[in-house]
Amino acid sequence: MDVIRVTGGARLEGEVLVPGAKNSALKLMAAALLAPGETTLLDVPDILDVAIMAELLRRLGCRVDHAPAGRHVTIDVPEQVGHRADYELVRAMRASISVLGPLLARVGEADVALPGGDAIGSRGLDLHAEGLRHLGAEVEVEHGYLLARAPRGLTGAPVALAFPSVGATENLLMAAVLARGTTVLENVAREPEIVDLTRMLTAMGARIEGEGSSSLVVHGVPRLHPVEHRVVPDRIVAGTWAYAAAVTGGDVHVRGGRPEHLVMVVDKLLAAGVDVVPTSDGMRVLGPARPRAVDVATLPYPGFPTDLQPFALVLGAVADGSAVITENLFESRFRFVPEIARLGADVRVEGHHVLVRGRAALSGAPVQASDIRAGAALVVAGLVAEGVTEVGGVQHVDRGYDAFVPQLQALGAAVERVDVAAPGLPVQG
Repeated sequence: MDVIRVTGGARLEGEVLVPGAKNSALKLMAAALLAPGETTLLDVPDILDVAIMAELLRRLGCRVDHAPAGRHVTIDVPEQVGHRADYELVRAMRASISVLGPLLARVGEADVALPGGDAIGSRGLDLHAEGLRHLGAEVEVEHGYLLARAPRGLTGAPVALAFPSVGATENLLMAAVLARGTTVLENVAREPEIVDLTRMLTAMGARIEGEGSSSLVVHGVPRLHPVEHRVVPDRIVAGTWAYAAAVTGGDVHVRGGRPEHLVMVVDKLLAAGVDVVPTSDGMRVLGPARPRAVDVATLPYPGFPTDLQPFALVLGAVADGSAVITENLFESRFRFVPEIARLGADVRVEGHHVLVRGRAALSGAPVQASDIRAGAALVVAGLVAEGVTEVGGVQHVDRGYDAFVPQLQALGAAVERVDVAAPGLPVQG
């Protein structure tokens, strides 16, 4: 099994290039289903989740050309597409549920396995189902599948989300663009990835008002056309590199990182004594000798992203002072806490809060990733731990980070990916 082995003590210095956003690229790939013909996406990250989505689209009848070296994906969508997304692929990635809206809009039916993915807590599909019912769909769960039917097509209607769910916003938006009449979506998510999806759909011929706001008005059209679209840069990857520079006292130019997409994150880094300087093509992050402790609470965008919460906890673990990290979105994000404690962090969980008291240094140890961001955050923690840290479960990191280890090496980190034997078992050649 592979692990990422980190020898602590490195100060990161240099520059990294942020690829297109994972959380946008996957949804844009699903959106391609809305238009027969060839859609091309540029700046697509070379990550496992993109390969999984590509295979899912192939099984729906699409021809998908995934060129990792060139960071682009071309999707040739037939006039007739399938409607069943099987558990075999959907269980590996929650973003697979994003084919639900496009399939329902295009072919009037969708059978999508209930998704798997990261172990960060329950993410029910009630908001997806309820919203689609407002648009005239029949939705039920049977034998582990969410079954949606709209034999007479979808009809525009007012839909108010009880919570600004990113996934529900995306599915309802993609369903509404081909519905008859006008749909008004209220209390929708406002993430940059939602804006990116809105812009691609508009380029495809959709009529959408309210881009970037909490209310979207969608005037249905009978047909969309394929496009070429460049994926918005990944703000979570940019934030990862910013925190890695901050905790190591480094100096990293994050090319492609957009500070305007990370306003709350930048505010917290500045409060910790980190310099964040906007540049013409990104931002330069300079970490102090030791950061100050800063409280963080996750909230929907434009609040502090839940995906960057583990990195805020790592900073708190080596900061001067104590901080409270509050998780308001996913109850199981704190599965990461026992692992950072194995590295010597002084952490205590109380409900959806973690009290972390900073220490001058952590101590290397074997740890295990439970999700994408936990895996990357444990590697960052290993950079400031004395001795060697081995992070297992690196398949999670592969799902969200393009060339993570090589980029760390280019910044001066003593890190490598190695194949080690499981306890009591020989390494298989």
